[in-house]
Amino acid sequence: MKTLEEIYTPQLKLRRMELSDLPSLIKYANNKKIAENIFNISYPYKESDAVFRFNVILQGLENENRYIFAITYKTHNELIGEIGLNIDKEHKRAEVGYWIAEEFWGQGIATEALGAALSFGFKSLKLNKIFATRFLDNVSSEKVLTKNGMIKEAELIEHYKIDGVYKSINQYRLTKKEYFTIHQQD
Repeated sequence: MKTLEEIYTPQLKLRRMELSDLPSLIKYANNKKIAENIFNISYPYKESDAVFRFNVILQGLENENRYIFAITYKTHNELIGEIGLNIDKEHKRAEVGYWIAEEFWGQGIATEALGAALSFGFKSLKLNKIFATRFLDNVSSEKVLTKNGMIKEAELIEHYKIDGVYKSINQYRLTKKEYFTIHQQD
């Protein structure tokens, strides 16, 4: 089994997901507001969903094409969200995705976790580009992306059909050159 480095930020620890995280994953992911913004989280979110997710995470790590971190506070080991990079090896790029448990919204956790994931992607994985998408009504996610220097590069109109409704998205990017221009001292 491949390993995943732990990443520390001022208030967070990003680490490999463990079986012991499943109760917290079920508890926090079982939220309609989260499911409305994350493709691979359904509502209601059941134990079988969490077990399937855990196996997808392990397989991605083994194949080195998906690096998903449990987000925890440094002072508590409980999973309060996830952040991950889905790798396209041929083009040295990745899509980043994340979610935070609702009771922890508005505390800068997603912004801090994204900064760490970008650093991991560009410095450890040597990616050339990292991109993210967000639904137009998810203004909080836009703030997280732009605070980390990500640049809006596209608006895709009625791109996904979810529960019978077409939803538009914005796509954001950061290239290796743009990242290291922003983080010259790092």
